[in-house]
Amino acid sequence: MDVVLLIGRVLFVALFLGSAVSHLTQTEGMAGYAASKGLPMAKPATLASGVLMLLGALSVLLGVWGDLGALLLLVFLLPTAFLMHAFWREADPAAKQTEMIQFNKDVALAGAALAFFWAFSQDPGLTITGPLFSLG
Repeated sequence: MDVVLLIGRVLFVALFLGSAVSHLTQTEGMAGYAASKGLPMAKPATLASGVLMLLGALSVLLGVWGDLGALLLLVFLLPTAFLMHAFWREADPAAKQTEMIQFNKDVALAGAALAFFWAFSQDPGLTITGPLFSLG
């Protein structure tokens, strides 16, 4: 079962690694998009979110305090869902649908991050370190 969880970790973090690289290498464009959504201090927020995703994804992937990494990804996902994908603010039906899909994706991934947080707290194996947090 350890291998199944490892495969799940790899599949889960692939999205975040790619996004982190984009946030850190295409900062101006990503910050422009964030600013268009009304996010204050868009460039620092873009860089910070890129670092957050990179650290969280590597932590989950490598199993180095994977529980902390899962929490870092959760801290990225929930605010992003509400700040960047506020579908309820959209008037255009196509834009509303697109933002709703992205919102739901982020919320679902947040649920997966919580599941990984729990899994890492159980010291699942195939990790470099044990859990940082103890859930009981």
